[in-house]
Amino acid sequence: MTSPLASLIAAGTKLWLDSVDPDLVAANRAQGATGATSNPIIISDLIKTGRFDSQLAALLEQGELSDEDAAWQLTDQVVRDAQAVFLPVWQETAGNDGYVSFELDPLLEDVDCPLSLDEKIQRYIELGTQWSASHDNRMIKVPATPAGLGAVDELAARGVPLNVTLVFTADQYQTARDAIWRGAQRLDSLAKFKSVYSIFVSRLDVYTDKHVPELSDAAQGQVGIVNAKLIWHENQEFWQANPTPLSQEIVFASTGTKKPEDPPWKYVKALAGSDIQTNPPATNDAVEASGQTFTREVDRLPPPEVLAEIATKVDQRQLHDVLMAEGLKKFADPQKGLLKLVSEKRAALV
Repeated sequence: MTSPLASLIAAGTKLWLDSVDPDLVAANRAQGATGATSNPIIISDLIKTGRFDSQLAALLEQGELSDEDAAWQLTDQVVRDAQAVFLPVWQETAGNDGYVSFELDPLLEDVDCPLSLDEKIQRYIELGTQWSASHDNRMIKVPATPAGLGAVDELAARGVPLNVTLVFTADQYQTARDAIWRGAQRLDSLAKFKSVYSIFVSRLDVYTDKHVPELSDAAQGQVGIVNAKLIWHENQEFWQANPTPLSQEIVFASTGTKKPEDPPWKYVKALAGSDIQTNPPATNDAVEASGQTFTREVDRLPPPEVLAEIATKVDQRQLHDVLMAEGLKKFADPQKGLLKLVSEKRAALV
């Protein structure tokens, strides 16, 4: 009998793990995962286990390394180790899969960041170029903020594989895609051009639950799914009109459910059948234990009256503003927490 995760992959979904924990990477690779992604929370959680104390101590004992430098060096090594696991996938697919995403400095989006917009853009370009250099299957993660979006044109032109994250609306997706495509057309060859767009799903339903309570039972809890599917459809149409050797894909992110009454595979099931899902380890475990057989549903939309209700009642600008403010706090605060943790480890280990 086909396992639930195997049926999800057979339906057409590429499974990426929302973790670079070496043990979880190995376990999920064995279950068919073909990529992974990293962020400061993941690195912090790994440090808290104590499993990386020796590596961190070796870095901290280099007196010239600041806490920030040590945190980035450890992140780089952990991501490298995950890349090694997925490199055969990258090779077998000629660069179409097998990536591990590396998130650039979230403190560029902190409210207290002293840099101007132009300076932030240049910093994203510098960091993206630095952290992607000499890596075949590392994808650079850039947020869909004014500074991040201002950098992706140049990064694409430099041949950097890109994962645009913190995407909540079609407008953000379109701005990112068009900028990346402009940059890609400056390349000598499109043979290695690769981009993905991480559409956050469950956070939209948390938003409407709180801010749009007047939605009907048929529409409430479906906004994140509908939004992701419509953007996915638009992405399909754009790249069919502008074909490239490698697939330019949607990543369905934030696929873990937030409401206790929802089955943990709610979003996994609804978005099965195409492109990429970056699922938290707990979500993959729940999917595997579900006994479900997953089939393609990514191109199935609710009835027209539900779509019309969502389009009428959900203010996309307000949704963007609220979720982006929350998202940027969740973006920068974990990096501060990571640096604090490294400082504490320095006092304990060195």
